[in-house]
Amino acid sequence: MTADRRARIAADTPGDITRRELYFFNLYRCLEAVVYAGLVFSPYAGEWVKVPRPLPGQVAASAYLVIALALLVGTDRLRPRLAASITVALALDIAAASLVLVALDGQGIVPMMLLVNVGIAALLLPHRAYLFATGAAAAVLAPYLWALLALPGSTPPPSEVGAVIIAYYIVAGLLRYLGGHVRATEDLAAQRGADILNLEQINDLIIQRMKTGVLLVDAANLILRINESAWHLIGNPPPAQRELGKVAPELSRRLYHWRHSNRTDQTAVALAPDVPEVIPRFTRLAPNDDSHVLIFLDDTSLLSRRAEELTLSSLGRLSASIAHEIRNPLAAIRYSAQLLAESPDLGSDDARLVEIINNHCTRANDVVENILQLSRRERSRPERIDLNAWALTFVEDYKQSNDLGSDHLRAVTHNRTIEAMVDPQHLQQVVWNLVQNALRYGRQPNQPARVSVVARLAGEKGPPLLEVIDRGPGIPPKVAAQIFEPFYTTHEYGTGLGLYLAKQMSEASQATLEYVPVAGGGACFRITLMPAGTLLASRIAPVASRPGP
Repeated sequence: MTADRRARIAADTPGDITRRELYFFNLYRCLEAVVYAGLVFSPYAGEWVKVPRPLPGQVAASAYLVIALALLVGTDRLRPRLAASITVALALDIAAASLVLVALDGQGIVPMMLLVNVGIAALLLPHRAYLFATGAAAAVLAPYLWALLALPGSTPPPSEVGAVIIAYYIVAGLLRYLGGHVRATEDLAAQRGADILNLEQINDLIIQRMKTGVLLVDAANLILRINESAWHLIGNPPPAQRELGKVAPELSRRLYHWRHSNRTDQTAVALAPDVPEVIPRFTRLAPNDDSHVLIFLDDTSLLSRRAEELTLSSLGRLSASIAHEIRNPLAAIRYSAQLLAESPDLGSDDARLVEIINNHCTRANDVVENILQLSRRERSRPERIDLNAWALTFVEDYKQSNDLGSDHLRAVTHNRTIEAMVDPQHLQQVVWNLVQNALRYGRQPNQPARVSVVARLAGEKGPPLLEVIDRGPGIPPKVAAQIFEPFYTTHEYGTGLGLYLAKQMSEASQATLEYVPVAGGGACFRITLMPAGTLLASRIAPVASRPGP
């Protein structure tokens, strides 16, 4: 939909329709005033009607013509007070018609012209239709009665006057009914137009946020529409540049071959420097019509990530089934090794071998537990927690459950309250894993480990943060870039799943886990949490009512 069409739909509101109706009503009033003036001023009018009293008619017609022109010019100023303006204007119509009828002794076409005024007023203000009809009837009846008493022989027959009065009420009733239906139809049309505009905006937003690049190209090879992903994938061209041949020559070449051979080159191609490779796909907007073509740009890096996610998911299920089969014999081996270690006839060399068996059983069991945890991870259940109190409690629990020896573990909190939305069980597992890694690897040679669990805010109004900081040698940049990948480890006894699981559980609570180097040496694993109330507000916030047109 073009901008001009949007403007036309937006402008076609009940308020603007009422303005047109009011404008043509005032225009008709000017025509009416000209007819009145012609009847009472023109020397030729006497051939059709008699004007025994021209003075009141001339005064009324002159004043009415000035008022009608003023109402026509001031149409826009009358709209804010529509009901009062129409009522006052119709009262002036009735007064002018009544005075002209006095000048004509109740004869002429004036009553029929006033019928149009009553009908339009009833259409614009249906709830006052019969009031307008009554006023018009009085305007016709009063001059007739006066002429009947003054000049009995010059008045029209009573049946003619009665028919005009009845016509006023019939027209008022019909147009009152019609006006109600017209208003209901206008409101429904305006609502449908607004709904269409809202749906179009939603569609535009969805297309703009799609990961797949989308372009609409016409027969002249000009880009009519382009979403954000496509704009990035073709190298962020200037907004004014719309020629596909200049923006993306290779894409233009493939489109040309597709239009003439109806075959698509499925090889990946980079359409600009330093952008991912894409696989273009083409489709017509209408069958057998090449005037408009939709181009979809599939980012190969996204496809690779999706394939990797599917592979990991399949690998996780396979590993879980294998782990279940390993646990039983592993438990038997470990139990047998423990019984063997208790034998009084066991020599020192055999005791060393039994110790190696136990150590490797423990390591294999850790691998099995991590794989099972990866496959059966439960859904996150976020809760509102006080991060300061949680950090203090966590450090106390960890110290009671583990013998730290000469290592140091402390909680760093702030005086202000820091609330976050997170699954406490997931957060416990994540931070427990991070603290264990920090105590194991975050130490200088021959020195005790010093680890801090820090709860703070990112800036004055930033999100809550929970950091695990050590004063060890840190992590080299090349290693840091891969530490969250599954099965990646630099330790001979590591499984490569601990940090991967920690990151996955953090993301399940809409939190992020990242590694941050520490100035002066050391490592920091930072968890950025959702502020308390954010998730709750998104769940219970009422849908904003759509404003009326």
